[in-house]
Amino acid sequence: MATEKSVEDLYPLVLQLTLPETPEHRESALLELSKKREAFADLAPILWHSFGTMGTLLQEIVSIYPMLSPPNLTAHASNRVCNALALLQCVASHPETRALFLNAHVPLYLYPFLNTVSKNRPFEYLRLTSLGVVGALVKMDDSDVINFLLQTEIIPLCLRIMETGSELSKTVATFIVQKILLDNMGLSYICATAERFYAVSTVLSNMVASLVDQPSIRLLKHIVRCYLRLSDNLRAREALRQCLPDSLRDATFANHVKDDLTVKRWLSSLLYNISDSVDPNAAHHDPNPTAVNGPVGAHIGHG
Repeated sequence: MATEKSVEDLYPLVLQLTLPETPEHRESALLELSKKREAFADLAPILWHSFGTMGTLLQEIVSIYPMLSPPNLTAHASNRVCNALALLQCVASHPETRALFLNAHVPLYLYPFLNTVSKNRPFEYLRLTSLGVVGALVKMDDSDVINFLLQTEIIPLCLRIMETGSELSKTVATFIVQKILLDNMGLSYICATAERFYAVSTVLSNMVASLVDQPSIRLLKHIVRCYLRLSDNLRAREALRQCLPDSLRDATFANHVKDDLTVKRWLSSLLYNISDSVDPNAAHHDPNPTAVNGPVGAHIGHG
């Protein structure tokens, strides 16, 4: 735990961030503060309430927008802005500053980063770090967070990364979609139209197909959890009987999940839910007690 004296040591760095003697001093302060974020529980309130600090962090983010298109982001610029993003993640995670962060719509500044498609390492690092900020928000299981993300159309951005990103970016993006689905509002939103449902289920299916050749238990775990949660919705359950990938129905991944009891249990529950023997009006037993059945009225087509 940080001592009072060591917390006092943060203030010169925060001052150096907002009123640097040289541009290099600001860059140095970004790096040092991002290194210290794990050690200081109250760094987030200090950043939020210090005069000009959040403006400075947003300035760091906005300053690289011109490098996004055409894509010419350097490794140095990417590292620097990712240090700023790490501090924003700290603010997003803290219970005292999370609602303030959300009400100020700060996550919107990150959406242009999530919208990039270049596979160069600086861009991949930028997307992954930006996903980390959103991931920190959804970890809190706060319906206000889910509502904000749905209203600001985060799902299409996540779906594209789930299809084209690195394995780590795919994993974080799928985790975000999973957390949205686990919220009743999120499940209702995705199952409200056939178009939304099939946008999500098609990407999940494509990911499963790619995992047949290049397995990743960590990624498979999130995919199975997304499918299981979708099966809580009655219309989605009917659709999944037609569109769930065969490789999740047979023993394709049996060797990979044999040591992971959680994935095995989720997969068994999923297959049970979509089996013909299940009464379509019966609620099933969900291994995640916090996941409540979604509304029946959402329309899912079979087209």
